[in-house]
Amino acid sequence: MDDLTHKDRAILVHQRQGRGDDLESIAELRLLVESAGAEICELMIGQRRSPDPATYIGKGKVQELGELASRCGADLIVVNHDISPVQERNLERAVDCRVLDRTSLILDIFAQRAASHEGKLQVELAQLRHLSTRLVRGWTHLERQKGGIGLRGPGETQLETDRRLIGQRIKTLKRRLERVSSQRGLRRKSRHKVPIPTISLVGYTNAGKSSLFNRLTGSDVFIADQLFATLDPTMRRLEVLGFGPVVLSDTVGFIRDLPHSLIKAFHSTLEEVANADLLLHVVDISNSDRRECMHQVDRVLADIGAGEIPMITVYNKIDVIDTTPRYECNAQGLPDKVWLSAQTGVGVDLLNHTISLQLRRYRRSYRIRLPARQGRLRAQLFQRANVLDEAVDSQGGWILDVEMSEATLNWMCQQQEFDDSCVVETLPDLHEAAGA
Repeated sequence: MDDLTHKDRAILVHQRQGRGDDLESIAELRLLVESAGAEICELMIGQRRSPDPATYIGKGKVQELGELASRCGADLIVVNHDISPVQERNLERAVDCRVLDRTSLILDIFAQRAASHEGKLQVELAQLRHLSTRLVRGWTHLERQKGGIGLRGPGETQLETDRRLIGQRIKTLKRRLERVSSQRGLRRKSRHKVPIPTISLVGYTNAGKSSLFNRLTGSDVFIADQLFATLDPTMRRLEVLGFGPVVLSDTVGFIRDLPHSLIKAFHSTLEEVANADLLLHVVDISNSDRRECMHQVDRVLADIGAGEIPMITVYNKIDVIDTTPRYECNAQGLPDKVWLSAQTGVGVDLLNHTISLQLRRYRRSYRIRLPARQGRLRAQLFQRANVLDEAVDSQGGWILDVEMSEATLNWMCQQQEFDDSCVVETLPDLHEAAGA
């Protein structure tokens, strides 16, 4: 029972290299460790021009760390950097304490958060890939039956595994994820058959993406003031006033120096972002380091091929800094920045309006004439497109002025009800008039 309630006591180790301000990085490490469920007992900061090849922090700091761990009863050392397997092994031997680097810590948090079958497969694959690079440790850490941060492992077979079994397991996981990715691709293709735009929420972890997702869709996605509270992607239908239905997706938050193995493992999930029609980049306006956070998100978006997708920057948590909701326009006159509070709902109407204008620029305006017998097609147009005006002709048919994308027009023309009696005319000036 004690093992189940045991809470790791962790010493944080940060190594300064140069004269940069590391306060934000240390604060983020604290949040990571707390999110993993550990208790922070001490922080040790050192400075070197370059990492020590054997221990990363140098002999003097190793001795200091050992004394500190003994004094405060720590059973975990968390290094705020990626260290080599040799450095990790040497540190463990020197201080007689379990050592985790930044990547291992993030992997452990992901292991706790994964809820879906796909999420668990992705985390296990990332863990095994990371573990396969650390076999130099001689597997002594696998003899410990006790749980804890970094020891939850990729599965119940970790204690018996060896290099060959890890390789086999990685191949198995890849095949399973390929099948899941294929199924996701089929679902995505079926959505594209009924052309509804997809909007993805992206942003630094803990910026308030899930709160905004819940506010927009009325959902109850899990929310917590911790890093990586949301891991598995969630998708909901959203009605955008003045545009029509869209699919809104919420997925994992980004973080500085997000391990490449995680980006690779979560590639199929991040494909939802890469295939979106519009991104909502949620930024915590109360975070003093928000520019660096935005830069880190942009880097990950570029890595997954989503760097060129149209984006609205959403400055969230204006209730914290007591500012007013507003929006700003880009050089083309379209709003692309919105200030709001997902917590209170202030400014969310401005975001809806901004989304509508951003998506409508990809639509053209048409006048569609439908005979009276085409009631089903008329109803579908009201669902899929933005009907600006409607009139009834002398024969009981309908004349509709509609905004829709070329994909929606093609979809309409392929419907069984659409025949030679249906007439489509382009109205080039109607879109501008409506936008004004």
